[in-house]
Amino acid sequence: MNNARPLLEVQNLKTYFPVRAGLLQRVVGWVKAVDDVSFTVYEGETLGLVGESGCGKTTVGRSILRLIEPNAGRVLFEGQDVLRLRGRELKALRRNMQIIFQDPYGSLDPRLPIGESIIEGLHIHGIGTPQERYQLMLDILRKVGLESYHARRYPHEFSGGQRQRIGIARALALRPKFIVCDEPVSALDVSIQSQVLNLLKDLQQEFGLTYLFIAHNLSVVEHISDRVAVMYLGKMVEIAPRQEIFRSPLHPYTKALLSAIPIPNPKVRRERMILKGDVPSPLNPPRGCRFHPRCPWAKDICSQEEPPLREVSPGHQAACWLIES
Repeated sequence: MNNARPLLEVQNLKTYFPVRAGLLQRVVGWVKAVDDVSFTVYEGETLGLVGESGCGKTTVGRSILRLIEPNAGRVLFEGQDVLRLRGRELKALRRNMQIIFQDPYGSLDPRLPIGESIIEGLHIHGIGTPQERYQLMLDILRKVGLESYHARRYPHEFSGGQRQRIGIARALALRPKFIVCDEPVSALDVSIQSQVLNLLKDLQQEFGLTYLFIAHNLSVVEHISDRVAVMYLGKMVEIAPRQEIFRSPLHPYTKALLSAIPIPNPKVRRERMILKGDVPSPLNPPRGCRFHPRCPWAKDICSQEEPPLREVSPGHQAACWLIES
């Protein structure tokens, strides 16, 4: 993917949430959900973003789209700084940057037939006549495996897998270039997960889409991603091509995650790397490397200085003092 053009560049992104206390609700601290994160997504690729619950991966996706306003950093989409845009410029950009939410039911208006939910985006951006918008909606429904008569039904009349297809259709209606897939299959049955994943791959080929695929299931990430980025406690700890990160992970946290993947063969056993202790609080993260309190190989420097995310081999970046140059 290094030959491809960078579509999205995230530079030193920080998103903090205030903690308030007392009668006057003064700010007494900050939850550092995303703390100085940088990465690039190339045109036409799928970048998988993984990590434990609470590591900040969903906040990264929403901050990129400005569904949550970041505190600092830059988000460049085709060279344009997303965080500086206002008004009409921001509205125009939203046509090219969409999101598929984790909860398909919670993201749909229960009072609207799903056809109207899909058309709503086309209407807001002034795309086509009412007749053309209706036809576009029917076309996109068929693309995601639904029928034209489904347009008149309400969200509660669909299964979880069908609702996620509706969410995909709504994101695709504006023909975006980039889609944040925020754990789009985690709430679905395993049999339905593969159908939705294959649908996403097919649509990517047909429409030339670029995905940021957020997940905690590494088997799913391995199936759909071109590159994988690993987050821990608001920090990026490793980024590498999919095959390389699954074959030879460098960061101890990545090794622990991969050791937990179940093998579909009862005769084969994988040596588990069990992490001790709990994930530290993002309200008061540990000094130095944030993973050092749980790392079995931590050295003195790990608790004193934060390791930079540096390129260890072509296309493979890691943030760990244990990795030799």
